[in-house]
Amino acid sequence: MRLFIGVELDDAVRDSAAAIANSLRRHVGHRVDARWVPASNLHITLWFIGNVTDDRRNEILGALDRPFTISVFNVHIVGLGAFPSSGAPRVFWLGVRSGAEQLIGLHAGLGARLLPLGIEPERRAYSPHLTIARVKEVRGGKADADLRASLRGVAADAGTCRVAGVTVFRSHLSPKGATYEPLLRVPLQ
Repeated sequence: MRLFIGVELDDAVRDSAAAIANSLRRHVGHRVDARWVPASNLHITLWFIGNVTDDRRNEILGALDRPFTISVFNVHIVGLGAFPSSGAPRVFWLGVRSGAEQLIGLHAGLGARLLPLGIEPERRAYSPHLTIARVKEVRGGKADADLRASLRGVAADAGTCRVAGVTVFRSHLSPKGATYEPLLRVPLQ
């Protein structure tokens, strides 16, 4: 089974983020072939684990099943961007204006629990964001700079929500897209 750890967002922020994604989809039109994340799947990823056996899943859930020492906090989801920072975009994202430091702290706390199990983080530094689309192709030659500039023309403030815990998700993949099943919710202090 495929696992990852993330922060769930409240309905209002998810709906606002989905509306921003729809606006961006209309704005970029035929220039981009992308897989847009449905509102029900919007979350902030903290740690991607990948495929594990049932025994390994139980070991991971056991290591995570105690509250984090970080206090409950708010995240403000605002600003639109793309990864990587240059060249053809592969991901469109919404940024985290407030709450980023706490998310980075949660990522470090997860590392303290997962690294002893041999579960390594991604190679690049953790950057809190909300993925709204994964880009398959940008059409039109050297349109990358124009496309990035056009991101600034889309209003992108999804609002603020409270973060009271982290969730271990199981990702079910199908031809119709992924669905996420919460396996464990771990509270903050």
